[in-house]
Order: sequence, then structure tokens, then C-alpha cells
Amino acid sequence: MAKDTFIFKRLEKKYPVSTAQKEKLLTMIEDKLVPDEYGKSTVCSLYLDTPTHLLIRNSIEAKCYKEKLRLRSYGVPNGDTKVFLEIKKKFQGVVYKRRVSMTLDEAKAYIDGGESPIKSQIMSEIDYAMRFYGQPKPSILIAYEREAFYVKGLPNVRLTFDSGIRYRNEDLFLEKGNHGEMLLPDDRLILEIKTDGAMPLWLSAALGKCKILPSSFSKCGNAYAVIMKNKIKVAN
Repeated sequence: MAKDTFIFKRLEKKYPVSTAQKEKLLTMIEDKLVPDEYGKSTVCSLYLDTPTHLLIRNSIEAKCYKEKLRLRSYGVPNGDTKVFLEIKKKFQGVVYKRRVSMTLDEAKAYIDGGESPIKSQIMSEIDYAMRFYGQPKPSILIAYEREAFYVKGLPNVRLTFDSGIRYRNEDLFLEKGNHGEMLLPDDRLILEIKTDGAMPLWLSAALGKCKILPSSFSKCGNAYAVIMKNKIKVAN
């Protein structure tokens, strides 16, 4: 596999939490966690879609299978910064994510209809999806602050806390900054727990003691719902 291609297969569960719940949980389990290699970072994701928002609508409405195409950066990139072009699929609760790394300039040229800057199996999958959906274009930008950890001795068990989740559907360029409208109140975060199988029992117990319950939450899906609601208000 080319060194600039990546494959992820895992289970992901999301938990809306308050800042108080986050602090309580971390106090209980901090001795079992190690900061992830990215530690604290600003994640920026530019979602690609058709003019009729087919991808996001399918993702919201589908029961068993969901698919997304996006361009992701860590921090605000410039033309030479490495970014990740990703195809993310979810089937019966299992997430399959494939991504390739390239410069922002290469990614923009490719999305605008240029040639693939990388030759790999994953790039071929992305090529197929781009053709299948009629060359989707930037539709929604999501940005947030992420704090990431993994469990000692279990590097495939990761916890991420996403705060300050914001969105915009204008000025759709990663290099233009990570600004946007807030999607959640300041004291609300999204905890994601990613595993390759079962969750450790001590982690399940800690979640219970903190009264943290799983709940479906799509950042892009919720942003799309707000955007559509605002459009209806303006039209009326």
C-alpha cells in the first residue's frame, strides 16, 4: 500500500456530553488514557455533495448504509499543506474509512475535475465515487476543536472530545479559515469512542456513573438540517 493511503475499519459510538460530564469522566479514567499523537487539534472537514445534496440526504435517511466524501485538514492549510481526501462508509454500524494524503493544491485541482494525483486502490475507489455522483463539489464546511486519547495497552480504543462545533456553507475553502456558525451551545461536546471490537468493561462502567448515554449525531447532517431550516425561514 502507498504510504500516503490509509484504511480504517472500526465501530464508532457518539455521546453528547456536557463539559461537566467530560471533566468527571476524565477524572475517573485519566490513569488509563494516553494523549493521541495529534493531542489537541482543530479539525476542518469540507464535505462534497451534489447540487441536490444527495449524499447528505442519503446519509440522513439511510438505515443500514451511509457514504460521505470529504476533504480534511488539521488546522488551516495553505496550498502546500498535506490534507486528506476521504471516503467514509458506514454499514450496519461498522465504519469503513479510506483516505489518501496529498497537498491542498492537488486536492483542489482534482475536485475541480483534474487527474488523480495518486495512483492507488483507495484513490480508484474515490475516483469511482466521484464519477458515480457526478463530480460532487464543496457543500458544507465543518470545524471543531478535538482532544484525543487512546487507552494504555489498547491503541485501537480511542476517545475523542469535539467542542466548538461550527459550520458554514459559504466561502467553502479550507484555506479561508475555520470560522462558522456554532452548531451546539458552548457547554456541549460530542464524545466519540472508536474501537475494533468490544468496549472495555471499566469504560462502560465509567460512562454509566457519569450518566453518559449514546445518541446518534452527525455533524454534517445537523448542519444541513439547520441550513435547510434557515432557507425555509427566509423563503417565508
